Amino acid sequence: MRTIKLDDDGMTPRELRADIPALGDAAYFNFGAHGPSPEYVVEAAASFVEDHEYGSATTDPYDSAFGTYEEVRERIASFVGAEPEEIALTESTTDGITRVAGAVDWEPGDVVVRTDLEHPAGVLPWKRLEREGVEVRVLETEDGRVDRDAYAEAVADARLVCFSAITWTHGTRLPVADLVEIADDAGAFTLVDAVQSPGQVAMDVSEWGADAVAAAGHKWTLGPWGAGFLYVDRDAATDLAPRAVGYRSVEDPTGDEIEFKPAAGRFEVGTTTAAAHVGLVEALDAVDAVGLDAIESRIESLTDRLKAGVPDDRLLSPRAYESGLVTIDVDDPEATVERLADEGVVVRSLPGPDGVRASIHAVSTESEVDRLVDALNREW
Repeated sequence: MRTIKLDDDGMTPRELRADIPALGDAAYFNFGAHGPSPEYVVEAAASFVEDHEYGSATTDPYDSAFGTYEEVRERIASFVGAEPEEIALTESTTDGITRVAGAVDWEPGDVVVRTDLEHPAGVLPWKRLEREGVEVRVLETEDGRVDRDAYAEAVADARLVCFSAITWTHGTRLPVADLVEIADDAGAFTLVDAVQSPGQVAMDVSEWGADAVAAAGHKWTLGPWGAGFLYVDRDAATDLAPRAVGYRSVEDPTGDEIEFKPAAGRFEVGTTTAAAHVGLVEALDAVDAVGLDAIESRIESLTDRLKAGVPDDRLLSPRAYESGLVTIDVDDPEATVERLADEGVVVRSLPGPDGVRASIHAVSTESEVDRLVDALNREW
């Protein structure tokens, strides 16, 4: 795989920004949905496709791909604090959550608990299971916070609990390890949507203690679309039997019986290109070159700058820093998004709470934040 060339001093956020062709004149604040990739990330993905396809008549394309899968798996595992065998390569966070949902031997009357803060990725798989008699219990929250007593009561008889590490609605950080411990005590399987974490904050799945964590690299890590990953605890995996099964899922594809691979390997199915994940490795190297501490510190500084220009009654996210996701109350979110886009400022609307969300990355600039504040002043 290609590697980015850095000097001994690493990289600054400004240098990282300079490598991203998409960040031109527009003030881009939608990293919570899509983080445009640096040029070398795209080049690495394209280079893999070229090498794999152009050399496929003289080298074994399967050996090449499988070797790359393992390299990628090791790199992602080291980034999130897992063992390589506990990482499955997926397309997206949605893909990972859906694979776990389909691997549980559900029975009528089983209970799934989710919060009302979940992205559709953490809603639709459970809605589908309601057709099979599974009860889906939605924990109501306030201002992006989970009441621990209400949570403990909700999960007391649950089969599975699904919640986000950083909420896409408010940018609040949930106490993952604490929520996992409560669910563990109740005997529930824990599945965490962590897509807003990688590249924005340090994450260690071993410290969280969850049974499974789904994420992807196309947001804050600035990786390509299609570079998802799923962590599954080795012990927890033994009770999971994926419905989607292929030659990469099992120990012996030609055997008489299906013997799933241990840990997360059982969630990989068949022939897929490693191109997006090769690009993700390059993106992770760039994140490490800047340093997560430096990234988080700059995001905090820039979000504080934005929040200073937003009245208290309009700020739907916490005023104190928690993440780069800042949600703001406006009278007509869709119209505001369109107006700001016409002015070269990119934010998004949310289905709930009713507002616009600005996602500020370390590669954002003070002048861009000031443009956003000035553009929003007309809303008050």
